[in-house]
Amino acid sequence: MHDLSERPLIVQSDLVVLLDERKPAAQQARDKLVLFMDAVRRAGNIHTYQMTPLTLWNAAAAGISSDDIVGWLTEYGRYEVPFQAEATLRKLMGRYGKLWLSTDSGRLLLHGDPILMEELEHFKTIMGAVVQKHSAIAWEMNEKSRGSLKQELTRIGYPVIDLAGYHAGETLAIHMKEMTRSNRTFELRSYQQTAVDQYYKEGTVQGGSGVIVLPCGAGKTIVGIAALARLGRATLILTSNSTSVKQWQDELLDKTTLTEEQVGQYCGTLKQVRPVTIATYNILTHRKSKEAPFTHMKLFTERDWGLIIYDEVHLLPAPVFRMTADIQATRRLGLTATLVREDGCAEDVYSLIGPKQYDMLWKTAEAGSHIAAVSCTEIRVPLHNSSRMHYAQASTRAQIRIAAENPGKTPVVEQLLKEHRGKPTLIIGQYLSQLHELAVTLGAPVLTGEVPHTERQQLYERFKAGHISVLIVSKVANFAVDLPDAAVAIQLSGSFGSRQEEAQRIGRLLRPKAGHNRAWFYTIVTDETKEAEFAMKRQLFMLEQGYKYERVTVSTADNVLAGEAAAQ
Repeated sequence: MHDLSERPLIVQSDLVVLLDERKPAAQQARDKLVLFMDAVRRAGNIHTYQMTPLTLWNAAAAGISSDDIVGWLTEYGRYEVPFQAEATLRKLMGRYGKLWLSTDSGRLLLHGDPILMEELEHFKTIMGAVVQKHSAIAWEMNEKSRGSLKQELTRIGYPVIDLAGYHAGETLAIHMKEMTRSNRTFELRSYQQTAVDQYYKEGTVQGGSGVIVLPCGAGKTIVGIAALARLGRATLILTSNSTSVKQWQDELLDKTTLTEEQVGQYCGTLKQVRPVTIATYNILTHRKSKEAPFTHMKLFTERDWGLIIYDEVHLLPAPVFRMTADIQATRRLGLTATLVREDGCAEDVYSLIGPKQYDMLWKTAEAGSHIAAVSCTEIRVPLHNSSRMHYAQASTRAQIRIAAENPGKTPVVEQLLKEHRGKPTLIIGQYLSQLHELAVTLGAPVLTGEVPHTERQQLYERFKAGHISVLIVSKVANFAVDLPDAAVAIQLSGSFGSRQEEAQRIGRLLRPKAGHNRAWFYTIVTDETKEAEFAMKRQLFMLEQGYKYERVTVSTADNVLAGEAAAQ
C-alpha cells in the first residue's frame, strides 16, 4: 500500500481508530483490529474502534505484543501513529505480567516490578488489604481478599496474573467416550482440543482460569466437557436456563463415562447435588425478598468442587460475581460466543474468571464448515400511517416501542415466509403483545417465558422433528437453546442496541446444516426512527466478525420490497 490515501485506518491520540470500509485493505485491517480493540460505532462506511486497558491486556494474554500492535497500525494507517497513542498503549501493555500473586506457606503474596509497587502505595483500596510488606517487591496480602484485590487492581489499571494456585477438589473418575450412545464415533475437533489445551496449561501463567470464546454451534459445551474430563474433579456447571441444564446433562451422559447417578440437576423442583451438578443462574440469585439472603448460594460450598464452569459467562449476574470473588482457589472456566457486556462488567469477567484463553472468529469457523454460512439482511420499513401521529407525540422510550411494534412489519414477515417456504424458521421479538398478535395472524405457535417448561420442551422437540416449520419466540430463545435445524431467523424487535443479543440470535442459526449449509438472518427495522439508530449498534459485533448486512428498503406503505430481493 504505497499510496497512503488508500490505507484504511486513521489512528487518533485517544486510542480511537477509524476504519474506512471503502479502502481495499479494510478487511485485512479489521482482522487485526478485532485482536486488540472493541468496535463502538458505525456511521456509513466508517467504523469506530476503541483500545481499552482490557482489550490490550486480553491481547497481551494471547501473546500479542505492543510492537505487533504498533506495527499493524503503521502498516494500515493513513498517517503516522500519534506519539500519545503509542506511548499510552505501550504503557498499558507494559503493565501486563509485571504484577502477580503467589502463595507461600498459606500466605497470599503480591509480587511486582518495584516501580509499579510504588505506584500502588497511592491507592488506599489496595493498601487496606496489605498484611505486611516483606520487601519493596513482595507484599503479604489478606488471603480473603484474593478476588476483590484482583477486581480492584483491574479497575485502577494494573492487571495482576494469578499464580496463587488452586486446590484439587474432589476426585472424579471420568473419561471421554470414543463412541456415543447413538453408535457414532466421536472425537474433538482440532480447534476444540486447542481450546482445552490453552485453558488447561498446567503450571503456566494462566492455567486453570479463563474464558474460551467460540461461535454458537461450534461446540462450546463439548469444550467444557473435555476440560472437565481432563481435570477429573467434581464440577459445578452454571448456565442460563433449565433447557440448557438438560442439554448439558444429555451431552455429559452421551459423550463421557459418567452415569445418571453422577450428574445432578439443580433447578426448578430438582435440587440434586452430585459429583457433576448443573444449575441455573436464576436459582442461585433467588431470594425471598430484597433484604433476604440468596437461598441457594450455598451450592458453591456444598461439595469440594475442583472446577466451576460458567456457561454463557457474559450473563453472569452481580451476586454470582460476588460469590466468584470468594472462590478464587477453585479452577474456573467461562464459555461464551461473545464477551460483549452492555453493562460494562467485562472487567469483572477478566479479573474473577480470567482472561481470554482462546477466541475463534465466526468467519474462521464458517470457512472450516464448522458452522453454517449466514446471510444477514436488514429490511427498512416505513412507519405505518396509523402510528405516525402517536410516534411524533410520544416520549423517547415510548417511541422505541412504537417503532418496534410497527404493524408495517407483518406483511414483510409474511413475504419472507413465502420466500423461504418449508425452511425451519424462527420469528424473534421483544414484546409479547406483538408476538401474540403475529401468532394469530400466521397461525403459528408462540413460545414465551409464560409457557410452562414441559410445554416449551415439547415445542422445541416438534420444531426439531419438522412438525412445526415456523416458531415465534421471545427472549427465552436467545441463549443456550438447541434448535440445530433452524435455517431462517426473522428479528422483529430487540433489546435496544444490544450487540450481544444480535449475536446470540444469529447464533440460533449456526449449527451446521446438511447439504448447502446455509442460513438466513433478517432484521426488520422501522426507518427514520430510534430503532434504526439501535440497529446500527446491534450489528457491530457481527461486523467485527467479518459479516456484512445487505440493506433492503420497503418503498411504499404496501410493503413491497425495493431493490434486490432477499436471498432465496
